[in-house]
Amino acid sequence: MSSSKTSADAMNEAYKKTLARVERIKSHLQTSPRLGRLQGKVCIITGVDSLKGIGRASALLFAHEGAKHLYLLDFSGKNLPELKQNIEKNYPDVKVTTVQADATDEQAIKGLCERALEEEGKLDVFFANAGVVSIDHLDNLTSDMFMRTLRINALSAFLAIKYAAIAMAKPNASVGKSESGGSIILTASVAGLRSGSGPIDYSASKAAVNNMAQTSAFQLAKRNIRVNSICPGLIETGMTEITFDAARRRGTAGKIGQLNPLGRYGVAEEIAQAALFLASDESSYVNAQNFAVDGGLSGSVPTVPGKFH
Repeated sequence: MSSSKTSADAMNEAYKKTLARVERIKSHLQTSPRLGRLQGKVCIITGVDSLKGIGRASALLFAHEGAKHLYLLDFSGKNLPELKQNIEKNYPDVKVTTVQADATDEQAIKGLCERALEEEGKLDVFFANAGVVSIDHLDNLTSDMFMRTLRINALSAFLAIKYAAIAMAKPNASVGKSESGGSIILTASVAGLRSGSGPIDYSASKAAVNNMAQTSAFQLAKRNIRVNSICPGLIETGMTEITFDAARRRGTAGKIGQLNPLGRYGVAEEIAQAALFLASDESSYVNAQNFAVDGGLSGSVPTVPGKFH
């Protein structure tokens, strides 16, 4: 048997294990007990419409963990009715409000935070997940394209921080909130940590998101409002579907994610778990962090496989 065939067989076996592992992760809500980690919390999540997206996975997980009221916003309203119906059917104790709006619309974000205060008397969590991916090389990138990416990815995060912080700072003893406090979570990317994971406009926008998490945490000092960002690596979502589909057509799907120590790609449900941790009281001393969830991809400079391991 040739070494190349042995290598191919090993890769196929590893890929089969990855697929099995991914399916177990995706179906975890069917077997996981409801532990109430978000019991009584009022939460806003943006960017929830994609059927494979981080926002949708987070909405389902937040409901599973007992959130009191989920306000779910997306620019597209295509899948919002189904998501609302899904949550209400499986978690009848959770209130769900869906809103079709642009996460870069200041009045929409301001109004949604105010609505949470009016209807529930408080806001505990804002997960600013709305965003866009880009694929254009510097040679082809125009200033309009650059500013569009920054507007969607960075401005939406800024508006979430600004208006969520105002709402979270208001105590309301009648609903059990005796003092200022809350958790703001931003979806960034490993592309915002260092180069190599995205084009220049996308990377710049996510670097801005990471910096805003740190800067705003200090500008909100002593208000008990935490701000953190999540930096996903290669995750299979609607936005990365083109990459995964192309690899599968070429027959190279087994190589997806091979550069990180886990040797595989991730799925939205794994990012949702990080968001759950940051939304819950379990992360009460975690603040101003850029939280990489990337299989270890950002943990090393490039190395020749096997040379130092």
